[in-house]
Amino acid sequence: MMKYNLYIIFFLIIFSSNKHEKINNSFDKKIDSLLMQMSLKEKIGQMTQIGIPAICVQKNYWDYMDTLVIDTKKLNFFTNVKYVGSFVGKGYYPPSKYEYFNIISQIQNYVANNSRHKIPILYATDGVHGANYTKNSTLFPHQIGMAATWNYELIKDVSKVTAYELRASNIPWNLAPTADISWQGRWGRICETYGEDPYLVSMMTKAFIEGGTSNEINEFETALCAKHFIGYGGSQYGNDRKNAFISERFLRQYYLPPFISAINNGVQSIMISSGMINSIPCHTNKNLITNILKKEFKFDGVVISDWGDMQFLKDFHKTAENYKEATYQIINAGIDICMVPYDASFSDYLFELVNEKRIPISRINDAVRRILKLKFKLNLFKVPNTNPNNYPRFQSKTSIDLSYKSVSESVTLLKNKKKLLPINQNKKVFITGVASNSLNYLNGPWSRTWSGQDTIYNDSNKNTILECIRNKIGRENVMFNNGVSFDEVKDYNKIISDSKKSDIIIVCLGEKPSTERPSDIKQLSFPKSQINLVKTLSKAEIPIILLLFEGRTLNITEIEPLVDAIIMCYYPGDNSSDAIIDLIYGDINFSGKLPYTYHKSLTTTMPYIHTITDRSDNYGGYTDYDPLYQFGYGLSYSNFQYDSIYLNKKRISISDSIQVKVKIKNNSKYNGKEVVQLYLQDEYASIDPDFEKLIRFKKVDFKPMETKIISFTIYPKDLSFINYDNTKIIENGFFYLKSGDRKNQIIKEKFKLTDYD
Repeated sequence: MMKYNLYIIFFLIIFSSNKHEKINNSFDKKIDSLLMQMSLKEKIGQMTQIGIPAICVQKNYWDYMDTLVIDTKKLNFFTNVKYVGSFVGKGYYPPSKYEYFNIISQIQNYVANNSRHKIPILYATDGVHGANYTKNSTLFPHQIGMAATWNYELIKDVSKVTAYELRASNIPWNLAPTADISWQGRWGRICETYGEDPYLVSMMTKAFIEGGTSNEINEFETALCAKHFIGYGGSQYGNDRKNAFISERFLRQYYLPPFISAINNGVQSIMISSGMINSIPCHTNKNLITNILKKEFKFDGVVISDWGDMQFLKDFHKTAENYKEATYQIINAGIDICMVPYDASFSDYLFELVNEKRIPISRINDAVRRILKLKFKLNLFKVPNTNPNNYPRFQSKTSIDLSYKSVSESVTLLKNKKKLLPINQNKKVFITGVASNSLNYLNGPWSRTWSGQDTIYNDSNKNTILECIRNKIGRENVMFNNGVSFDEVKDYNKIISDSKKSDIIIVCLGEKPSTERPSDIKQLSFPKSQINLVKTLSKAEIPIILLLFEGRTLNITEIEPLVDAIIMCYYPGDNSSDAIIDLIYGDINFSGKLPYTYHKSLTTTMPYIHTITDRSDNYGGYTDYDPLYQFGYGLSYSNFQYDSIYLNKKRISISDSIQVKVKIKNNSKYNGKEVVQLYLQDEYASIDPDFEKLIRFKKVDFKPMETKIISFTIYPKDLSFINYDNTKIIENGFFYLKSGDRKNQIIKEKFKLTDYD
């Protein structure tokens, strides 16, 4: 087999196609001048990020009764003594856009009036599904739900609104998107990712960056931060901040592509993972941060740690015996900003390390240059604040309609036995389950508060599933019994008697919102009480519609045979209830597709990308990969029939390309959208090839009975993989291109890559 080394070709393609070319020259002279004037302590201050409660009047950092009133003495200490250049987050409650404006502008004005160089501060937050930490902002589905739309333009539009509403809150730096690959089914932060496929995650990451920022950031855009570099979603047991055993080949093949996509599309910052790879904490891994990220991939933006990760090196990872040594480890590795976030002791340790010549001044200057460049790009030196009064479209009807559209294209129909759906409005409905009358189970974590569990900060103008269905068919036609708390059934007999008065049962199961360490679980399943609720209702012998509000794919194998329809809702946000009910009643059509594999149990959590060897047993059978629902699967009221796949060439060379045409018919009376997916399978390779991998997709509108031919262009680089010496190569040979509905229909064609033109 001829092998083509793509190391040089690949990077020429990357950097020649990078539409965000470096335009730093205009800032260089200003940055050079500042660096010459700044003292060492002032420079180190720029590398220090403090949480906003540290400068407020409250006694404790976390205070349920906080008001975020700034203490001038604390503000002076952090900005004028420690020269802190960056702040992050909020207190416990979600401030309004006006409160954010007042808080941030007070800091900016104080720095402008009292500091020597008048360098503006850089304020950051986690806008992971909208401006979710601002009161009454527009919430969108979490990233996993947005990935289920498979709609590139929709992701861009959501990112634009997120940036707009953050700027309306006077916040210029958004610590999003999450570019992690989620391969460990138990991991609690799957809902914050775009799923398990490197290509899908790369494309969604690219779309988010295109929508929310640009190389010349204007007042309606934010700086963005791709996170968490790298391997965070691959921890061995799915627990947060734990060890992942990942070879360099796997890192480059699967985990790196979304971050390469982010860099190539102009992301201004990258956050380092809080986890470990092969027992080395990522934020101390100089090879990953300096050699690969900064040097190999030429990333010239800001590299930031995650929350408290310097301290974790001593307290948790045990790689440093004290915080000074921990400071040395992260700065030597290449981190530019340390999210401390509680005090400024980091700056004291770093000052000592530079004076002791353990950290060279060149490392400090490089970090500060990156930080100052970002502040110049954001135009903070001229316009340090953005006034909410200049952003009239904050939570506008247009934004809410976009959230509705996002939900309608995200929610995924997994089962529709005997075409139970759509249901008739004349049917009486019994609705039950923990998520049936709750906004929190819809919102998920990172919703007004970190955990998303607090009900007092919900928007009172938003409707729950129960309220929406009452509005739809009339209160008199809806019977309700919550039935169960998160982990306790209330009254089985009452549930059965209430349900028997209805024609249809809707059960809303929910995963309790949580993130990071509180989201660690031992069993990939709903609590027994929720499973038993469905078992009990099945005895009524009335059709059951199961709605799943979850970030992970929790085990439903016990109850799947007992229900007639299953709808995967993910964490859709507080604008979702109307869209979900409209889908159930057929006012709009389902078009969501799973962005991850829905597994049958914790023992079968193999992702859809796996080798043929992984899949087979010793006798040539295929037993180890048997999901409940495949990656890319999702039903519709439309009946899409995959007719044929056509290749304009059956033989290509390294300089050639293939035009692929997939013929599909909507054989139904419904308007519908279909995600046409194209997969590649390598017949033979020098390394055990993947069984299949996604290489293209398009979301396409169809009218009733309409036939369309969907075109794709495939290039030899799409056939590449990382070989045993960690180099990207292409090998000639036979390949298959496949399409279909990810269940019964599979159409494919074979072609050959050869040595000759």
